[in-house]
Amino acid sequence: MNPKVSIVVPLYNEEQVFEKLISRLKEVVRTSAFEIEIVLVDDGSRDTTAKLIETTAESDSHFTGVVLSRNHGHQLAVSAGLSVAKGTEAVMIIDGDLQDPPELVLDFYSKLKEGYDVIYAIRKNRKESPLKKFAYWCYYRLQQKVSNIKIPLDSGDFSMISRRVADYINQMPEQSRYLRGMRSWVGFKQFGYAYNRDARATGETKYSLKKLFSLAFDGIFNFSDFPVRFITRLGIYTIVLSLVYISYILIRKFFFGDVPQGFTTLIIAICLFSGVQLISIGLIGEYVLRIYNQVRNRPLFVIDKIISKK
Repeated sequence: MNPKVSIVVPLYNEEQVFEKLISRLKEVVRTSAFEIEIVLVDDGSRDTTAKLIETTAESDSHFTGVVLSRNHGHQLAVSAGLSVAKGTEAVMIIDGDLQDPPELVLDFYSKLKEGYDVIYAIRKNRKESPLKKFAYWCYYRLQQKVSNIKIPLDSGDFSMISRRVADYINQMPEQSRYLRGMRSWVGFKQFGYAYNRDARATGETKYSLKKLFSLAFDGIFNFSDFPVRFITRLGIYTIVLSLVYISYILIRKFFFGDVPQGFTTLIIAICLFSGVQLISIGLIGEYVLRIYNQVRNRPLFVIDKIISKK
């Protein structure tokens, strides 16, 4: 089989939604006018997801199963799928919870044939709490404000990328991967496709608050030098504030003779400068940590086995 398009689906503890997912993917394959390969990636699931993937890949030649040695995280699971995908023209990335409708592969492919290398999905709405929606809205706009490249607003990993974009992403060795930023960095002609995002078909989200913050930090620190520049600006503002306060003290001393007494002023000054120093060390530490992870030169992921029908 020489598929024109590969669909990469990372899965982690998705046994509840697996049957619905496979049913819809098979219907997409059946109704498509071009050959499609489905790459199912098990990201170290603790339930029966890996076994279900193996059974599906062994019984249907359109499916390829990739089982990772442990839980590597969503971005690395997608990266593993990209490294295996054989699509000669494009690779589509979707989540396994069916919030990203696989049926859009036909619409995305039509835009690809128009000459676009990246077709990224823009979420017109989200089936989540108002607080979470507001947090996402704020983050995407902050990210776009501070990033060195233009990363589209309200766009996740759901996308279709051309073969050459997939190859360039596969060549990128960075450990802390932020795929939506990486595909923007590659460049070429890109198109935003607006769609209504569905709620999860079943089960609960696997992205905990901790994982969301980690992904958000990768988006900021991997594609922006703003945090480092912020330290410099913070230092300048602190010096200016200190000079203003020193001037105020001298004026009070020589003209009014009532310089503030006691420890209050000293404590405020110590707390202010200590806070500035800790923030500065923390921001620098984020970059140092990424450098440390990178120079160890470990493989991005470890694949336990690849399953396909003989």
